Amino acid sequence: MDLESRYPSLRFAWPKPGVLEIAFGGEKLNAMGPELHRELSRVWRDLEGQEEVRAVLLRGEGGVFSAGGSFALIEEMRSSHEALMRVFWEARELVLKPLSFPRPVVAAVEGVAVGAGLALALASDVVVAGKRARLLDGHLRLGVAAGDHAVLLWPLLVGLAKAKYHLLLSEPLTGEEAERLGLIALAVEDGEVYAKALEVAERLAQGPKEALSLTKHALNGWLRTFLPHFEVSLALEFLGFSGKELEEGLKALKEKRPPTFP
Repeated sequence: MDLESRYPSLRFAWPKPGVLEIAFGGEKLNAMGPELHRELSRVWRDLEGQEEVRAVLLRGEGGVFSAGGSFALIEEMRSSHEALMRVFWEARELVLKPLSFPRPVVAAVEGVAVGAGLALALASDVVVAGKRARLLDGHLRLGVAAGDHAVLLWPLLVGLAKAKYHLLLSEPLTGEEAERLGLIALAVEDGEVYAKALEVAERLAQGPKEALSLTKHALNGWLRTFLPHFEVSLALEFLGFSGKELEEGLKALKEKRPPTFP
């Protein structure tokens, strides 16, 4: 399969035997426009049948992972019910597909990982981030409920008290803080992120393919237990895209000021 023509927003490479690197660029700070968001949610289904893929390495281009959904993506969601539902299903797959993908996924997080960008990173099996990288679930700052990955992953990884603190207040974390809390696996010096992530991906690619797949499946049974909470939180998030609080949050972001919610 010609992945490059099927997914033009993504760049594919084989930096090590068995390691498929997926790099992506976007708008400012690699924000996900409609096409990039769609491709990052759908690529996993085409990778499953490619037996030569023994591990996947995700990274953003230009030393930045992703600032999340772009203004263009949000405007598309607000343009019609059909568009909103299409992005709803994409957002669901953006989290669930990497989790269910039968080979290990490593995320190299540099710069920022916010919103949908953070969701994609944390849905990976191993996250390697720069110590000064900025991780933020900014849903409430935007004026919508913390959905997609947040309710599914944060309480299990850092505990409910810390999850509430960081999600309800939209409180960012550095990579170093995220490692300390257990939100990510490794925090390294900012200039060493890619090299370390590639090292981890190469080690995984050299491991026993079936045993790794089965272990990942068994470990993620913890997450499957909480899928009903994920489904509810995602639905509640998308309800907010027709609300007045979203209008103020979006306007404040564009004007680069704190929001004043009604």
